[in-house]
Amino acid sequence: MTRHTGLPIKRGACPFDPAPAQRTSAPVVPLTYPDGTQGWLVTGYQEARAALADQRMSARAELAKLPLDLGPLPPPKPADPGVFSGMDDPDHHRYRKLLTGAFTVHRMRLLEDRVAEIVEHHLDAMAAAGGPVDLVEAFARPVPALVICELLGAPYDRRAEFAGYTTTMFSKDVPIAERIDATQGVVAFIAGQIEEKRANPGDDLLSDLVRGGELTDEELANIGMMLLVAGFETTRNMIALGTLALLENPEQLAKFKADPDLTAGTVEELMRYLSVIHIGPIRTALEDVELGGVTIKAGDPIVMSLPVANRDPEKFPDPDVLDVTRKATGQLGFGHGVHQCLGQQLARVEMRIALFRLFARFPDLRLAVPFAEGDLPHDASIYGPVRLPVTWQRE
Repeated sequence: MTRHTGLPIKRGACPFDPAPAQRTSAPVVPLTYPDGTQGWLVTGYQEARAALADQRMSARAELAKLPLDLGPLPPPKPADPGVFSGMDDPDHHRYRKLLTGAFTVHRMRLLEDRVAEIVEHHLDAMAAAGGPVDLVEAFARPVPALVICELLGAPYDRRAEFAGYTTTMFSKDVPIAERIDATQGVVAFIAGQIEEKRANPGDDLLSDLVRGGELTDEELANIGMMLLVAGFETTRNMIALGTLALLENPEQLAKFKADPDLTAGTVEELMRYLSVIHIGPIRTALEDVELGGVTIKAGDPIVMSLPVANRDPEKFPDPDVLDVTRKATGQLGFGHGVHQCLGQQLARVEMRIALFRLFARFPDLRLAVPFAEGDLPHDASIYGPVRLPVTWQRE
C-alpha cells in the first residue's frame, strides 16, 4: 500500500478537480505527517461519511495533528472557550445547541428577501459600472460579508478589516504567527461588538446570545469569530468558483439558466463538484476503529479529503462531470455528523440567490481574460479565485 508523505494539495491541469495525488488506490491509505507521525488519509465517500459520524473519531484540538508543514507551531492545547469545532460532546453540544435556533431552515427562509436585496444592490452596481469587473471584489466577496454582518449584527463598514484578517488566516504563504495574530484580531473585533450589544442590543445573533446570559464574553467573542470567518470565506469562494465552473461548462450553464427549478440542485452539485475545503476535516482516533478494510489504532491522526470523497464513483456516477441535473443529495461539502456545518442553510440560500440572479441579470456573462490567465491559487486550504475578471454585453 502506497504511503503518502504529507497531504498533497497542489492542483493538476483542471482547476476544478481534486489534487491528483489525493486520488488514492484505496479508500483509506497510510499518510506520514510532517513530524513523522503515522496516520491515515480517507478518500472514499462511505468511509469519510462513517468517520465523520463516528464519535470515536475525536475533533479535540489538543489531539489534532496538521497534515501539512506550516512551519513552527505552538504546542497543541485544548480549544479556547467557545471554539466548539475543536471539541467533542458534551462540550461541543453545549455550545452548538445555543446556536441551532439561529440557523434553522425557517429562519434562513426569512432571510431570503434580505439576501435578495443585497444581491440586487451589488448587481445594480455592476451594471452601472459596466464590464469588465472583478467578480470577486464586486460580488462574491461583499455579498456573504454583508449577510454574515447582518446576521451577527456586526458593522458592515468595517468589512475590509475582518476580510483582511480572514485572508491572512487562510493563506498558506503567511507565517503561522501572523495567522494566529489575525485570528486574535477577529476575536478582538467581535469582543468590541459584544460590548456594543450589552449597551444597545438589537435583533441579531450576537444580541440574542448576549441576552441569553449563558456565555462569558470570551466564549461569545470566540463563537462570533468562528461564525464570521466560516460564514464569509467559504461562501465567497463557492460563489466565485461556482460561477467560473458554470462559465467553463456552457451546456450545463444553458440548462441552469433555462430552468429555475434546477437552482437548488445546481448548488448541491457545485458543492459536490468543487468542495472548496481542501485541508480536513481532521480527526484523532480515541480507540481502535475498523475503516475501509484497515485498522486505525487509538491515537492515530486522520485527515479526510472531501474533494475526492465527493468524486467517489461508487456514490456519484461520472463524478468528474459537472451535471446540474444530478441529484447530489448527500454530498459532503458541508461535512457530516455532529460537526456538520452549522450555517449550511444560510450558505445554500446565498448561493441559490446569488448564482440565479447573477445569470438572470447578465445572461451573456463571460470571462474577460483567457481562462489560463485566471488567478487560482494552486495550494489554498479554502479554494477559489483570488480575482475573476468578467464582462457582458452592455445594453
